[in-house]
Amino acid sequence: MSRILNIDDLPDVDIDSNGRFKYILIKVIDGDKSKFLVRGYKWAAYHADIFDVVAPQDGKLKYDCVGGGRIEHSPEKKIIHIYGYSQGFGQADHKISCDLVAKKYLDYKVTWSNEGY
Repeated sequence: MSRILNIDDLPDVDIDSNGRFKYILIKVIDGDKSKFLVRGYKWAAYHADIFDVVAPQDGKLKYDCVGGGRIEHSPEKKIIHIYGYSQGFGQADHKISCDLVAKKYLDYKVTWSNEGY
């Protein structure tokens, strides 16, 4: 698999299609340009597992995990709820994550809360 070297080629959101799982919010920096990414997967036992896989340290782009939490994704109900925190990375700014997810899932109700784990 080839590495993406252009910040604009990185999708804002990549999450599993259903279920409850851990997620992280990553800030990617390329010189004077930056953007946030939401990544969440059921296979991850720890938030750091996601960061290790999706944030290659190839020297061109700088990746910084700015927090984590959990996502509940119900495609049947068209609902995504973002909440909680990561013990290792702290709590993500769920408002940023919610806004990014809502742009991808236009026909969903996307909500967030700082409550829960």
